[in-house]
Amino acid sequence: MPEESNMDGQIVMITGANSGIGKATAIGLAKLGATIVMVCRNPERGESAAKDIKEASNNLNIDLLIADLSSQEDIRNLAKNFKSKYRNLHVLINNAGIVPKKRQTTVDGLELQLAVNHLAPFLLTNLLLDIIKASAPARIINISSGLHYRAKINFDDLQSEKKYGGFYTYDRSKLALMFFTYELARRLEGTGVTVNAVHPGIIKTRLGRDFNWFMRGFTKIFFKSPKKGAETPIYLASSPEIEGITGKYFANKKEKKSSEASYNEDAAKQMWEISAELTKL
Repeated sequence: MPEESNMDGQIVMITGANSGIGKATAIGLAKLGATIVMVCRNPERGESAAKDIKEASNNLNIDLLIADLSSQEDIRNLAKNFKSKYRNLHVLINNAGIVPKKRQTTVDGLELQLAVNHLAPFLLTNLLLDIIKASAPARIINISSGLHYRAKINFDDLQSEKKYGGFYTYDRSKLALMFFTYELARRLEGTGVTVNAVHPGIIKTRLGRDFNWFMRGFTKIFFKSPKKGAETPIYLASSPEIEGITGKYFANKKEKKSSEASYNEDAAKQMWEISAELTKL
């Protein structure tokens, strides 16, 4: 990491920061001097990860906020709690994601993957936009996936009621996140806030924990480490080279073309309107 990537005085919020890419990204950015605000669902796991991050980075400026991102009430409380403690947010990394094997619904009656992988970043980012804009130059980074290339959005079955498959629905939720990234970048033009998406690579994380032993074993042998997966998010959060670059998709620290479907502006606008409705924005 180049020396000029020093992040002293920068406040960074990372969702799903207690394991996998989120935790590895937190360690990397804490080493650069950033104040890290971890968002975790489980207090015990969060506390344990915060301790690890402090030890690994020699940085004590690690804060923990507890929120279940499947609950819109929790997300609203999270934004409120953050604003009561901090006056700035220089980097927001929407990292938390899930792949449940069976279709589940949230307390708000929404399909779980759509809620956590897309609507949570949509709602949280919008609730924090005022403080992010006030902190400009600031950066929003959405952790997407190369699996979005396989997806098509069916607006008649957004909740996967007619058809559900763990990864089938996951792919679609990540395409929705790509729509959000590009539409938000368009809306924030000229504000000094950039929005980019990243494919971290195929990583050994807890994401596929609901799947069978063969799948989990395959993951352990062939997939990259979370540390490797965190390299591009760390680069996007800290590198001066990225200043002012917005509305792009990155993999291996390089700009990349996302799927054809992801550039459909009409679909992105439609997705935004539906998301605003579903989150009561």
